[in-house]
Amino acid sequence: MKLKDKVAVVTGGAHGIGRALSERFAAEGARAVVIADLDLVAAMEVATGISGTTRALALQVDVSIESEIQDLVAITVDRCGPIDLFCSNAGIGGVPGGEEVPDSAWQQIWEVNVMAHIFAARTVLPAMLARGEGYLLNTASAAGLLTQIGSAPYSVTKHAAVSFAEWLSITYGERGIGVSCLCPQGVRTNMLSEANASGAGAFLLENAIEPAAVAEAVIRGLDTGQFLILPHPEVATYFQYKAGDYDRWLRGMRRLQKKFQPDHSA
Repeated sequence: MKLKDKVAVVTGGAHGIGRALSERFAAEGARAVVIADLDLVAAMEVATGISGTTRALALQVDVSIESEIQDLVAITVDRCGPIDLFCSNAGIGGVPGGEEVPDSAWQQIWEVNVMAHIFAARTVLPAMLARGEGYLLNTASAAGLLTQIGSAPYSVTKHAAVSFAEWLSITYGERGIGVSCLCPQGVRTNMLSEANASGAGAFLLENAIEPAAVAEAVIRGLDTGQFLILPHPEVATYFQYKAGDYDRWLRGMRRLQKKFQPDHSA
């Protein structure tokens, strides 16, 4: 997909990766970019900063509530026209820990990191399928291909996000629907800072990249229709190691965990 003259929606579009995507889509000549975020003030700042011929619209949206995604889509279509690209990007890091994490925290991260993708697809696909064209870009994480040391909820929900994107591509790829799954590793955002503070993201800092680099990778991936968009190319190598010798990979991850979280037995 080329962004020129297209209508794009970006959830979580006010900060970090989402902001970089919103700004880059506009720079690529999108006809309209809708910045959807819980933080309406920041979303409006992003919209105000977008210049040129791109129409920028800021909306306050809680992606964990299906009716708010439905309203987002309806308002976008009414004001900007049919949606060409829906970027389901909003996500949360959740709390560190594993099986002991309270049910309420598991439920919250599940709703944002998984159900929001489902709500988006459920809402935009009928019109896209009727037109025979459209694109879904779902932001997951390298943790969805590998794992997340120190946070089972994040790892589990990102695996689910990747799996759902796979299913969408298999099911609708022959009906004119493009699907890409964005799986970055460390990115210099507030989420990474919070993960580092909790001890769950310290090992990601060394090779962390800027959100703009992620946006560049997305543009390349959309241009070729690539399913897995990996701003960190080394993630593909790690994924191959995992598939090639799962037990060896697990042993390596235990060593990595011991290095960065020595209080965990390996």
